[in-house]
Amino acid sequence: MGRFSLSQDLGIDLGTANTLVFVKGKGIVVREPSVVAKNLNTGEIQAVGRDARNMIGRTPGNISVIRPMKDGVIADYDTTAVMMKYYIKQAQKNRSAFARKPNVMVCVPSGITMVEERAVIDATKQAGAKDAFPIAEPFAAAIGAGLPVWEPTGSMIVDIGGGTTEVAIISLGGIVSSRSIRIAGDNMDDSIIQYVRKNYNLMIGERSAESIKMDIGSAGKLLENEDMDIRGRDLLTGLPKTITINAEEIALSLKDTVSSIIDAIKNTLERTPPELSADIMDRGIVLSGGGALLKNLDQVISDETKMPVFVAEEPLDSVAIGTGKSLEYIHHFRSHPNVSSRSRM
Repeated sequence: MGRFSLSQDLGIDLGTANTLVFVKGKGIVVREPSVVAKNLNTGEIQAVGRDARNMIGRTPGNISVIRPMKDGVIADYDTTAVMMKYYIKQAQKNRSAFARKPNVMVCVPSGITMVEERAVIDATKQAGAKDAFPIAEPFAAAIGAGLPVWEPTGSMIVDIGGGTTEVAIISLGGIVSSRSIRIAGDNMDDSIIQYVRKNYNLMIGERSAESIKMDIGSAGKLLENEDMDIRGRDLLTGLPKTITINAEEIALSLKDTVSSIIDAIKNTLERTPPELSADIMDRGIVLSGGGALLKNLDQVISDETKMPVFVAEEPLDSVAIGTGKSLEYIHHFRSHPNVSSRSRM
C-alpha cells in the first residue's frame, strides 16, 4: 500500500557539511552539500547544494556563498529554511498533487539548547513539513549503524560530522550519557589550512584542505609516507605557488583535533555505569560520520581506550538512515524527550 500513500514522511540529516534526505520506503534520495549561493544586491538565491559549493572562492563581489549551518546548529535561519525547502521539494519530485505535507524527523546535536532546537523545528515547518520531530544525532547514527539501541545492553557510538562530534552511550531506547563537542571535520580542514600557512607561507582554500585530508590525511603514523602537490597563493609574493606536502605533516596538523575527540570519548566512558562499560568492552566502539573515514583514526582511538573500535558499514549515511528508520517509531519519539530532544547531561 506504500506506493499509494498520499504522503511520504521524510528523515533529514541536516548537517554542517552535507544534507541528506531519507524518504520512507525509498531510502536516501537527496545527498547535497549544505551550501547556498545568494545575490547580496537582490537577496535572491542563485544556487543550492553542489552548484553553490562549486562557486566557493570563485564568486564576484555581489554573490556570497553561505554555509547556513555552523557547528551543527542554524547560523542563518532564513537561508536554512530556503535550503531545506529546496531539498524537501527535490525528495518529493514524483509525489501526488493531493499529497498532504510530510512529517519530518530531523536530527540535532545532543548538546543543543532549547532555543537552537526550536529554530530547527520552526525552519523545518517553514520548509514544508506538517510536523517536525527532532532526534538526537548520535541516537540516529546508532540506529543507522545497526546497533541494538532498544535492547537492555550498552552501545557506544561516536559520530564525527562536519561541525560536531557526538559521543553517546545508548541503552533501552535512550541516551544514558553523552558528550557533544563542536570540534569535527571542519576543524580538521582549518588545522590543515593553518599548518600550510604557518610552515609554507601558502594560503589554500577550504576545498583544497578537504582534498588533502581525504587523500593523505591520517590520525597517526602511516606505513607509507605519501606526498601530495598542493596549489595556493604565496603570502610573500601574492603569486600562485605549488608545494609538496607529506602525510606525516598532515597527521601532525590534525593531532590537536584528534586529541579533543579522544578526550570526549574518555570523558563519556568515565561517566558510564559499570554494567554498560562491560557491554562496551565486549561490543566495542562504533565510529560514524565523514570523520570516521580519516585513516588510522579507529586504531588511534583503540590504542588510547584499550577497546575494540569499528567503523560503521556506511559511515557517511548512518545518521540519515537512522533518522529515516526512526520514522517507524514516531509515536515513541513524541513521548521520550531524552531521545527526541537533547540528552540531559
